[in-house]
Amino acid sequence: MDVEKIYKESGALLEGHFLLSSGKHSPNYLQSAKVLEDPKRAQMLADSLAKMIKSSGIEIDTVCSPAIGGLLAGYELARALGVRFIFTERKEGKMSLRRGFEVSPSERVLICEDIITTGGSAMEAAREIEKKGGEVVGFAALANRGVCKREDGSSKSKEECKLPKDKPLFALADFTFPIYEPDECPLCKEGTPAVKPGSRGN
Repeated sequence: MDVEKIYKESGALLEGHFLLSSGKHSPNYLQSAKVLEDPKRAQMLADSLAKMIKSSGIEIDTVCSPAIGGLLAGYELARALGVRFIFTERKEGKMSLRRGFEVSPSERVLICEDIITTGGSAMEAAREIEKKGGEVVGFAALANRGVCKREDGSSKSKEECKLPKDKPLFALADFTFPIYEPDECPLCKEGTPAVKPGSRGN
């Protein structure tokens, strides 16, 4: 499966000057909502990711996604895996499990995002699951920005990756675009403003 081609054909691989959720800047942005607006395409991607996860032998009871970006990807992955789906959301800036969702002691939970960059939001969701007594067994995403190492991927985990090294990350592809600290961003030095097309601050 050519995931990059799918993103391009969906108008989901953007070029410009973008502010990422991590606070860093990049000339490229993956807008997974454009890919997932087609239910058939969403199902195809989730089925492929589920096949990868099943072949690893990892046991999963539940998929949990941080809202809002991971909701569609997580729901479709849960369907493909045949497990239940829950999500965390921000309340007063803190990721929380709400809406009557509960986690049983030692329930095996996979955290799913649409895109993993540093894994910061995924880790916020993971800490909430663990606080409720669940066991986070791994992480998943449609695409990986190349900061964290994914299973069967060629890129190595970078220092800014926030995901634990002892838990697997499953993703369909690596997208290794340039990422800059704000004070080192060449696009800022050119005078172009950074925009945030994602789910937060937009």
